[in-house]
Amino acid sequence: MAKHCEICGKVGMVGSNVSHAHNVTKRRWEPNLQRVRIKEGGQTKRVWVCTRCLRSGRVEKA
Repeated sequence: MAKHCEICGKVGMVGSNVSHAHNVTKRRWEPNLQRVRIKEGGQTKRVWVCTRCLRSGRVEKA
């Protein structure tokens, strides 16, 4: 699965975990994606959509 929203194109961010001793390791923040059935052009299809797009009404659920 490609970890990006198929509506807005939101992708993960890269950063660092920093411990109390200031040990730094790389990490990623992934978007909150949900697999939903949407109506697109009179047809129903399953896509990965971020929760921001679902809440804002950018997609019409089937």
